[in-house]
Amino acid sequence: MVISGNRKLKTEMIEDILKDADNRMDKTLKALRSELSKIRTGRAHPSLLEHVTVNYYGSQVPLNQAANITVLDARTLGVSPWDKNMVTDIEKAILNSDLGLNPVTAGSVMRVPLPALTQERRKELTRVVRSEAEKARVAVRNIRRDANHHMKEMLKEKMITEDEDRREEGNIQKKTDAHIRDIDQILKDKEAELMEI
Repeated sequence: MVISGNRKLKTEMIEDILKDADNRMDKTLKALRSELSKIRTGRAHPSLLEHVTVNYYGSQVPLNQAANITVLDARTLGVSPWDKNMVTDIEKAILNSDLGLNPVTAGSVMRVPLPALTQERRKELTRVVRSEAEKARVAVRNIRRDANHHMKEMLKEKMITEDEDRREEGNIQKKTDAHIRDIDQILKDKEAELMEI
């Protein structure tokens, strides 16, 4: 009876380690997608302005919480503040952001045209994108190392056998490989998007 209880506990601990590693790797992918969405391509997308913050009655809030952001055409975003008094604050926030955009205000609606990317700027952005992808790969490998460390601890405590340790390390490696492939695909897609004219 004690053995089956220990087996159940051991199985739960192994599952917890694998689930934790998988969740952390998924969060790394999500963070990479979020970072890459901020990198401007020649195409208009509302997420481009997501990290811009605006002073809204004394506190800094993301632009999408103070205005409606829409795509007017392939190279133009529309920003409609919910409060008409916010137009100048939003305009300043967009101008002061690191995006290099110049909003054009017509009444209470702002048009934000996206200038075409030069070839030099595309190459620079490609380097940034590759750097972000490499950071994500390193994060995934660190998560693998942590999970393997937990398995070694269980082996040292004689909670699992060497065969179980090897098998679970193989499972952790499969998860790692799958997430690295996802990162490589995200990178490939973003690079292709940056090189579109």
